[in-house]
Amino acid sequence: MNRRPGLSVRLKLTLSYAGFLMLAGLLLLAAAWVYLNRSRHPGLIFEPGYRRTVVRDSAPTAAVTLAFLLVFGLLGGWILAGRMLAPLTRITAATRLAANGSLAHRIRLPGRRDEFRDLADAFDAMLARLEAHVAEQRRFAANASHELRTPLAITQTLLDVARHDPTDDPAKVLERLHVVNARAIDLTEALLSLSRADQRAFAPEHVDLSLMAEEATETILPFAEGLGVTIETSGDMAPTIGSRALLLQMTTNLVHNAIVHNLADQGCVWVATSALRRSVVLTVENTGDKLTPELVATLVEPFRRGSERVRTDAAGVGLGLAIVNSIARAHDGTLTLTPRAAGGLRVTVRLPAAAPQPAR
Repeated sequence: MNRRPGLSVRLKLTLSYAGFLMLAGLLLLAAAWVYLNRSRHPGLIFEPGYRRTVVRDSAPTAAVTLAFLLVFGLLGGWILAGRMLAPLTRITAATRLAANGSLAHRIRLPGRRDEFRDLADAFDAMLARLEAHVAEQRRFAANASHELRTPLAITQTLLDVARHDPTDDPAKVLERLHVVNARAIDLTEALLSLSRADQRAFAPEHVDLSLMAEEATETILPFAEGLGVTIETSGDMAPTIGSRALLLQMTTNLVHNAIVHNLADQGCVWVATSALRRSVVLTVENTGDKLTPELVATLVEPFRRGSERVRTDAAGVGLGLAIVNSIARAHDGTLTLTPRAAGGLRVTVRLPAAAPQPAR
């Protein structure tokens, strides 16, 4: 925004201090003048013209005093304003650095808490979150580019081999191309889902997480049976506010993830919902290999597949938990991953509870 140049805040404060000091001096002289004119003490006898003489003789002194107060007010106000506005200068410098793309700089204003230090601390916290967000977006963009490039490169290789090797079976080439193309489509749809969740591009409605758990379980049950994994569901009604489609996708991703990353034989998945006073909880647990807390802490990162616990080729594109985390955050909720002592993972999604609907 273009603005015309004006007086600095420091100069305005200086003039304010000096003006207030001059006003105080004038009021003091006026009070002395009124006192001399209206004093009626019985023991005091003034000669005729005494008051005029006193005023005339004290006028130069009063003028010198006012001049001194003006100079003192200007100098003192300038120094005091500079000291008061020093934190604001540091905040302004940090803001300009951030505007030029330097997000690593921090103000770190010393001293005890006051308005300027609260502002500086809030600005530092904002810069930290912004820096982390930018770094995450850059990492995500690099990973997405790499993941999208892989199926395209494989497709190019298959086409080159088919073109230079006429004896290769076209049916096999087509089958391989179909698999690679399906993977590219899955990755693209996952990226779109992740973007939609991050942007909160949905209309909120009343949703029961227990119904989402039942629907997701019924949909994915044949896939689980094919891998020899049993699914157990339990829980109470868990009403919340959000997107039915996104919450169903979140639940389906969690159940699918629990099935895929499971034991090689006789695995089990437990899906449960509960309602607390101010929140509703969806919990998905599965059997599996023992996981370290360090590995679990990285599983919500995009394209992090947790290769140490993958048991089938249906492990997906590495965005399952990243999408779940984004959907949870888009609904003002939280996602918590905890390794189970016996092996496997416990995933807990906590969302705000919906207010009771009025009876119709």
